[in-house]
Parts: sequence; C-alpha cells; structure tokens
Amino acid sequence: MSATPLSDVLLAESSAPTSPASRLTKILNRLEPSPESVVLLLAVLIGTGTGMGVVTFHYLIAVIHSLMLEGVMGIIGGWGAWTLACIPILGGLIVGLMRLAWPDFGPSISSLIAAAQGVRELLPLRPVTKMVAAAVSLGSGASLGPEGPSVEIGGNFGMLLGQVLQVSRERQQLLLGAGAAAGLAAGFNAPIAGVFFALEVVLGTTFATSAVSVVLLAAVVASLIAQIGLGAQPAFTLPVYEVRSPLELPLYLGLGVLASLVSLTYTQSIQLARSFFRGQIAGFEWLGKIPRSLCPIIGGACLGLVALQWPQILGIGYETIAAMLQDVDFPLGLLLVLLVVKLIVTAISLGSGLVGGIFAPAMFLGASLGAAYGKILAAMLPGAPIQIAAPPAYAMVGMAAVLAGSARAPLTAILLMFELTRDYRIVLPLMAAVGLSIWLVERFKSAPTKGQNLQQLELNVEKDQQLEILQQMLVAEAMQVPGLMLSGSLSVLEAGLALTNGRCRSALVIDDAEQLIGIVTLQDINRAMSTARTPVTAPTETVETNNVLCNVSNNLTSHLAYQPVADICTTEILYANPDESVAEAIDRMAARGLHQLPVVDRDCPQQVLGVLEQEGIALAYSVAATRKTLRRYLPLNPVSKELNLPPLKQTV
Repeated sequence: MSATPLSDVLLAESSAPTSPASRLTKILNRLEPSPESVVLLLAVLIGTGTGMGVVTFHYLIAVIHSLMLEGVMGIIGGWGAWTLACIPILGGLIVGLMRLAWPDFGPSISSLIAAAQGVRELLPLRPVTKMVAAAVSLGSGASLGPEGPSVEIGGNFGMLLGQVLQVSRERQQLLLGAGAAAGLAAGFNAPIAGVFFALEVVLGTTFATSAVSVVLLAAVVASLIAQIGLGAQPAFTLPVYEVRSPLELPLYLGLGVLASLVSLTYTQSIQLARSFFRGQIAGFEWLGKIPRSLCPIIGGACLGLVALQWPQILGIGYETIAAMLQDVDFPLGLLLVLLVVKLIVTAISLGSGLVGGIFAPAMFLGASLGAAYGKILAAMLPGAPIQIAAPPAYAMVGMAAVLAGSARAPLTAILLMFELTRDYRIVLPLMAAVGLSIWLVERFKSAPTKGQNLQQLELNVEKDQQLEILQQMLVAEAMQVPGLMLSGSLSVLEAGLALTNGRCRSALVIDDAEQLIGIVTLQDINRAMSTARTPVTAPTETVETNNVLCNVSNNLTSHLAYQPVADICTTEILYANPDESVAEAIDRMAARGLHQLPVVDRDCPQQVLGVLEQEGIALAYSVAATRKTLRRYLPLNPVSKELNLPPLKQTV
C-alpha cells in the first residue's frame, strides 16, 4: 500500500469545504478590526438572526394554530363541542413524541446565563427543536406565551456566535444579553423593554456602559426585522390611560399588594406542578414512574377538559387580554374564575413538559386581577369623593405588577407597559404598584426559603437542583484557608502595604492570641488615609510652602504609621459556622452584599477556622455537581464513600 504524498494531503485540506462560521472567523482575523467593531458587527448579526428566527417562530405558531382549529376541528368538530379537548391532547402527543426522540430540548435561558458565566458546562444547543416544540404547544392551545422561546432563540444565537468565534467569557455574556434583548424586542415589538430585560435579568450587575450600545443595536435590528415580517403594531393595543384624580394613587398600592400575592402563588404553583409530574409529591410518587414523553399528553388532556368550560384559557390569551383592556363586559365572577383557572392550567402546562414562556400568562393574570379589582372598587365606592378610573386602567397596571413580581424584572415590566401604551401618565401608578409588588415578593420569598439569593453567586440556574446541593453542602466543605491574616497591632500603613503586596481585597484582623477582631478592606485603608489628610492654606513664599507641605506629610505619615489597624477595621461582622449549610451562608452574604464570610467555631466565635468566599462556593458547587453526575457511572466504595474507577481491560 503506497503512502499518500504530502502535497496531495495539503491540496485536499485546502480544497475541503469550510463552514460560513469558519470563513467569518478567517475574515475577521485577516482584517484585524478593533474589538468594539467586532462586537458591534456581532450585535447586528445577532439582531438579524434573532429577528428572522422570531418571525419564523410566529408564522409557525399561526400555521399550526390554523391546522389545529380549521383543519382538525373542521373534520371532528361535527361530532360535538367536546372535540375541542382533543386539540391540546393532540399537541401534547406531538410534543411527547418529540421528547421521545430528543429527551432534552436544549438549555433554558437561565442555563445559558450560567454557561456564559462559567458556572457550568453548556448543554448542546437545539434551538430549532425547541422552537418547533414551542410552536406546537402554543398552536395547540397550551396556556403559555411566546416570549420565553423568543428570548431563547436570541440567546442561542448569541451563544452560538460566541462559541464559533471563541470569544472571552465577558464577551460571551455580552452576546447572550444582546440575543435576549433582541428576542424580547422582536417578540413584543418593544425594543426599550428588551434592552432593559437584558441589562436587568441576563447581565445583572456585570454589564458596563459599553455593553449598552451592543444590546441596543441588537434590539433595534431585531425589532426592525420583526416589524417588517409581522407588522409595526404592538403585541396588543391598549386604551388611552385615563387619570381621574391624584388621590387615586393609594388604590393602586392596594393593587400592588394583591399582585404580589398572585405573583408568589403563580411561581410557587409552577414549582409545585413540576414536582408533581416528577413524582416528588407525597401520594403521587407513581407519576415519577411514567415515561416523560407521556406527561405532555396528560397536561394536554387536563388543559382540554378545562377548556370545555372556560375556553378563554386556551393559548397565549392575547385576545382575552385585549377584550379586558377594551372594557368588554366581563362579569366579576368570571374574572375571578379565569384568574384561578389560568394560574392552574399554566402551571400544569409547564410542569407536564409543554414548551412556552411565562410572560403572557403573567399578563393575563394581571389583567384579570386588575379588572376585577376595578369592578370591586366601583361597587364599594359608588359615591366616593374621588372619581375612580375604569377597570381597564387597573388591568393595565395589574399586568405590569404581576409580571414584575413573577419575572423579578420591575424595570422591564414598567417600560414594557409604558412602551405599549405610549402614554406617560401611566408611569406614576405603574411605578407605585410595581415597586410595592416586587418589594413584597422579595420580602416574602427571602424569609421562609433559604438559598433564594443564588444570583449573588451567579448560580441562578436549575434552582431546584442547586438548592438540593447547596442545602446538603456544609460550610466546612466549601471554606478555604484565609489568604491573609493581619495582627491588630499593625499600623495602617503596614496593613495597606500587606494588602497591596498580597493583591487581596480584604484580610482578617486578629489579636495576639489569634482571636478574631474584625475585617479590614482596601476601602478601609483608603478611607483612613483620606480622613488623615487635612486641607492646607498655601503661603505666599515658596520656601514656606515647601516647609509646610513637608511638615504636613511627615505628620500624616507619622499618624498612619502609629495608628493600629484594629482601630479602623470593621468589628461588627457576620459569621458562618462550619456545620451550617452553604445555602444559609449565601443568604447571609447576599443580605449585606458581602464577598466573603469568616468561618468561626460555634462555641468560640473568636476562633477563626477559615473563610467562605464566592469563588470557593462556586468551585465547591461545581465539584459536588460533577461528583453527583459521576455517581451514575462509577460505583461507590461502601467503606471510604469514594468513587471507584472500574478496572480497565488491558490490551496486548
């Protein structure tokens, strides 16, 4: 057998087809544009791709909806009104078959955020599969919305570009934020709300001012393409907001309180439904043994049976929302029933494995709540000294308040309603109701539930699995040896020099018996030096000026050289104990915005055992998650409780 000449190999490699992504990479490498130009070019590409993807997604929903209600119902509709229940069942069957072929539809937006932050590995991207599954779910009547899949279309596109071009982690997060903004902007035809959604939810506190231009450009391009493909009208038309009296503002605060309760019930019901279909609810363990591909059929059957009595809950629900906002006469009892039933069927839809977003159902719940609240006020205060606005005004504000409390995105909710109404007069009651709603949600959620502040550590994905791992993990497993410990008798200058030489943000301060005194940070050192600095009135003579400045400098140096660091360190500090869970420590850190906690002995709080830092927690979480995955493939040693590698076959 003759060897292949090297020239033939090189010729074959040079003539091999290359992908468009690799060609783009070669072009960028050859042109060597500035980093800002590359990111802006990618923003245009993300906006264009996301806009086209969202337009395709909406057309696909319309086609499937037409096939279901006109095609299938045209055939079986003559058998009776009960055949309407067959449409969600058929949709669940199709989604179930898709789950049988592809058990995983790809990462959610929260998983994409975590992957961009480097917290966990990125799952395989399947944007087309998830888009088709969402279109089938929504087209067949699932009680969900199109905004979540639209955001994920943009997020997947941004992540894909980042992977192909092998950009840094910071740029990857920026491209993900641009894709999310483009998806929401195209889905709602609301580019401003899309931008703030990316900055508020996706990027969080990690974005810089330079990131705004990238997110803006992607949102504008996507919204422009969506307007060309879907029309320039917003998702639904809202009436002109009517201000009757400034004294009406306290009534909107009452609506904010009710909206927070609905938001909490909404999010908790979704988690409960997911646990229910996983068989994690007492008495329903048998559901966990049912194949996952059958769960969408069960969810579709429940949805179809409920729709026989209340067909308004089917689908996205924009038509029903528009009717409420146009002051169509809905009886008060029907509004309250729709509020409860829509909440339940939305939780069932998501828990059973149907695909869609939570924005549209949240706005449906808010509109129902606000309209009912307005009718109750009109009935209770018929002769009030102030004029009360019509129920549609309260429905608009209720939509934003429930959406803000559910998605934890108050700025996005306020700007979305403002952008859809194009009326500045709605801003004041919006801010009042949304602000109170999100504040109450945060208060209610943080008290009874541990580990809700995981976003402090950028671990805001797969919350159920995270809480399970972090609640089982002890602080002793995640703590580290303190990087720097300073004696309290050291001077401020010596402490500052130790921190800068060690490149440390902070250090523990201990006494001669190695008992904890407090924590000193770089900010404390800078503050001490700024406080010691005193203003000097410059004399007229140069010699006198030099003498005075030298004396002042010597005095400052002498003061800082003798002032012990124990005088400026923070002594009132929070602690962590080695035998408590990491989830409890995370909540304590998030409450004060801390980056680390000293770990002390429970019986002797002054004895330092270690330090718990964000980086250490992230590492310990990744190790625990990987170990949990390895247990599926490797046996556990019953004695050492360590994983054993099975003997490998030796080849001769």
